[in-house]
Amino acid sequence: MHTAATAGTVATPGIDYGVGSRRAWIAVLGGLIGAFMAILDIQITNASMKEIQGSLGATLEEGSWISTAYLVAEMIAIPLSGWLSTGLSVRRYLLWSTSAFILSSLLCSMAWDLNSLIAFRALQGFFGGALIPLAFRLIVECLPLAKRATGMALFGVTATFAPSIGPTLGGWLTETFSWHFLFYINVPPGLMVLAMLAWGLEKQPVDWQKLGQFSLWGIVTMVLGLGCLEVVLEEGNRKDWFGSDLIRNLAFIAAINLVIFVVLQFKSRTPLVNLRLLGGRDFALSSVAYFLLGLGLFGAIYLIPLYLSQIHNYSALEIGKVIMWMGFPQLLILPLVPKLIERWDPRYLAAWGFLLFAASYWLNSHMTADYGGEQMLLAQIVRAMGQPFILVPIGIIATMHLKPQDTASASTLLNLIRNLGGACGIALVATLLDNRAREHLAYLKESVPAVDAMVAEHLSAQAAKLFASGVDPSAADTLARKMFADTLTREAFMQAYNDVFFAIGILLCVAVVAVLLIRPRTSQVPAPAGDMH
Repeated sequence: MHTAATAGTVATPGIDYGVGSRRAWIAVLGGLIGAFMAILDIQITNASMKEIQGSLGATLEEGSWISTAYLVAEMIAIPLSGWLSTGLSVRRYLLWSTSAFILSSLLCSMAWDLNSLIAFRALQGFFGGALIPLAFRLIVECLPLAKRATGMALFGVTATFAPSIGPTLGGWLTETFSWHFLFYINVPPGLMVLAMLAWGLEKQPVDWQKLGQFSLWGIVTMVLGLGCLEVVLEEGNRKDWFGSDLIRNLAFIAAINLVIFVVLQFKSRTPLVNLRLLGGRDFALSSVAYFLLGLGLFGAIYLIPLYLSQIHNYSALEIGKVIMWMGFPQLLILPLVPKLIERWDPRYLAAWGFLLFAASYWLNSHMTADYGGEQMLLAQIVRAMGQPFILVPIGIIATMHLKPQDTASASTLLNLIRNLGGACGIALVATLLDNRAREHLAYLKESVPAVDAMVAEHLSAQAAKLFASGVDPSAADTLARKMFADTLTREAFMQAYNDVFFAIGILLCVAVVAVLLIRPRTSQVPAPAGDMH
C-alpha cells in the first residue's frame, strides 16, 4: 500500500490514505468492529435458544439449525472474500457486506417461523463471514510493520473477547428485553462501521479482469465441500455420526468436492485461494497452530457452559458470568503484548501463550462434582492470560515470511483454518464426551456388585428419608433407585469432562512445538503492502 494512489485508483488530492495514516487507523478500527460483530453473533443466540424455540414453535433439534446455518454460510464466505475484495476493492466489498449484514440482522428479528429465521441467519453468516478475514487483511495492509503488533492485539480482542461475552450479553438482552434484541444490537455499531470504512478507505474502481478470473467449478466445489463439511461437524454427534443417512451422504459429498476443489486450485493460474502457501514450512506450521487455537478456544466455549448446565444446573446468565472471565482479563494484558514483541521473539511469546492455554485445560481436568463456577475462575483467568500471548504474535509470525501479493490468500486461509479448528474441536469434544461418559458409566455399573452391601444400605437410607417426607413406600424405593442411577450418570460425565479437558490440553502442547519450529523473523523480511490506499 502506498501513500500515493496506485494506478487506476480514484485519488483525492490533499487526503492522506497512506500506510499508518489517521485514515488507515480509522479503517482498521472499523474493520475490527465489524469482525467483532460477526464473531459475537456466532455465540449470542446460544443462551437464548429456549426462548427463540418457544416463540417460533421449534423443537430443540430443529433449533440447532439456527446456529448451524450461520456457521455454514460463514465458512463459505471466508474463501470467497479474497477474490471478491480484490476484484470489487476492499472498500466496496466491506461496505456492501456490512450493509447486508445489518439488513439480514433486522430480517432475523422479523422472522415469523423457524424456516425464515434459518434463512436469514444464513444470510447474516455469509455477509458476516466476509468481515472477519478482511479485518485481518486491513491490519496487514494498512499498518506499518512497527504497528502491526498493536493491530494484532486489537484483532485478538475480536477473536476471543467476542465469543467470551456472547452468551452473557445474549442472555441479558433476552431476559431484559426479548430475543429480538439479539439482532437489533447490530444496527448502531454497523452504521458506525459503515461511516469509518467509507471515510478511512480510498475509493477504487472495480477490477473486472480480476473478477473474471474465477473458476465456476472451483466455487461450486468449495461451496458444496465446505458447506457439507460444516453441517457434518455441527450435526454429526447429535445424529449419531455415520449411523445417520444424512451425515453419511453429506460426508461423501464433502469429501468428493473438497478433493476436486484442491485439485482445481493447484491447476489454476489464478486460484480462488492460493493453497500453495501451505507448502511453505513456516505458513504450514502457523496453520497448525491456528487450527489448534480454534480447537482450544471454541472447545472451551462449548465445554464449560455444557458442564455448568448439566452438572450444576446453572442458568444462561450464571453461565455467562463464569465465561466472561475468559474475556475481561485479556483487556489488561493485550496492551502489553506489542511492547513485549519488540523485545522478545514472537515465537517464544506464542509458545508461552499456548502453554498457559494448555495449563488452563489441565486445571479443569481434576474436577469433582463440587467443582462449580467459583472453582473454575482460576482456570478461566489462566486461559484469558494465555490467549493474548497467542493471538498477537501468531498473526505476525504467520505472515512475516510471505510476499505482499499473498496477503489476501493468507488472511483467508488462516481465518478459515481457525474456523475449521473450532468446528472440529466442538465435534471432537461432543463425541469424546459422550463416548467416555458411556465407558465410565459401564465401569461404575460393573463396580456396584463389589460394594453391594454399601449400595443396599445407601438405598435403604435414601428410601427411608423419602418415606419420612411423605412419599409412598413403593414409590420411595423406586425414586431412591432412580436417584442412585442419576448419581452414577453424573459421576460418569464428571470423569468424562476431566478426560476431555486433559485431551485438549495435550493437543495444545502440539501447538507449542509447532510455533517453535517456525523460522525466526529477520530484518530483511519485507512488510506486506496492500493496494487499497
